[in-house]
Amino acid sequence: MIKDFRINITESELSLIKTKIKNYPWSSTQDMDGWTHGTNKKYLKELCDYWIKDFNWKDHEKLINSFSNFKTSVDDIDIHFIKEEGSGKNPKPLLLMHGWPGSVVEFLEIIKPLAHPEEFGGNIDDAFTVITPSLPGFGFSGAPKKPIGPRKIAEILNKMMIKNLNYKEYCAQGGDWGATIANWLGYDHSNNCKAIHINCLTMRHPEGPQTKEEKEWQIKFDKDQIMQDGYRTQQATKPQTLSYAMLDSPVGIAAWIIEKIHGWSDLKDNNIESVYSKDVLLANIMIYILTNTFNTASWIYFGRREEGGRFFPKDFKKINIPTGIAIFPNEMSEWPPRSYVERIFNIKKWTKMKSGGHFAALEKPNLLIEDLRTFIREILK
Repeated sequence: MIKDFRINITESELSLIKTKIKNYPWSSTQDMDGWTHGTNKKYLKELCDYWIKDFNWKDHEKLINSFSNFKTSVDDIDIHFIKEEGSGKNPKPLLLMHGWPGSVVEFLEIIKPLAHPEEFGGNIDDAFTVITPSLPGFGFSGAPKKPIGPRKIAEILNKMMIKNLNYKEYCAQGGDWGATIANWLGYDHSNNCKAIHINCLTMRHPEGPQTKEEKEWQIKFDKDQIMQDGYRTQQATKPQTLSYAMLDSPVGIAAWIIEKIHGWSDLKDNNIESVYSKDVLLANIMIYILTNTFNTASWIYFGRREEGGRFFPKDFKKINIPTGIAIFPNEMSEWPPRSYVERIFNIKKWTKMKSGGHFAALEKPNLLIEDLRTFIREILK
């Protein structure tokens, strides 16, 4: 069953959040320059002042509600999704997946250009019917009873597409966890998922690096991750402990999320607002707060660890469905050499972008749209 869904946050809920922000004990936190030690206090305080005085959640609620929103049950979990029917006679079903610390907010600017290219200077033959879910445990979706990982989520979303929505064949796109889930869709569900397009590589070949270049990349990757692994280790091992602090602190959730958005984006002069407005940052943060999902959204890290971590199974067989790769220069971790990626995927498009970072749909929407369109157009020739 598929039910219509609308967001309707009460003024009392919004007022409580503002009160907590106003009462935050700023004088008890240290003034540290820059972002070296974590989220910059000066910027966070500036963001919170805007949050209290100028930010209007209802504007963003109205924007999300302007799309067709639905909920459907898969494996006893209510999955929220936006669906935009594509133009023309044969729009291709496209599953568009976010990651952490993202949400459907990432895709609000690209849904309509993908669904109605003719309205944005494109060709109607490139139209997609776009399905954009909140991942299980994230945002407006329900949560599993215990942590699950991206492989299980791929199974859930494939069921949603083929059984609940009746799309027997579809394509998928994602970054961050969305890319990981796309990998598993290609590996486990190639009878239905016929192509994937990813802008992040999180999975690893079980045989590891083979060439000198690949081995040098692995050493560099491991070194680069030393200063990145703190949040990931916490969320993959003891997510519940972190959640007790976060669920009652809008400022804490904002700090935790903003640090990653700052660190993984292609910024000018280290300025987060050279890429994102305060409104976009806060709309994404508010989804975690308003839905009380900071806790359950972190479970995917724990779930992946239980599923076996970054590595595909030892008996891994190459993913043979067509794969498009979009490489943005300020991705959270450097991509391996193409030779390594070729051993995992049937690469049909390999694009090195000149700018952009981890949150491609927000940072460089036009580049992502065009690369995805071109990839699908080429494989359908």
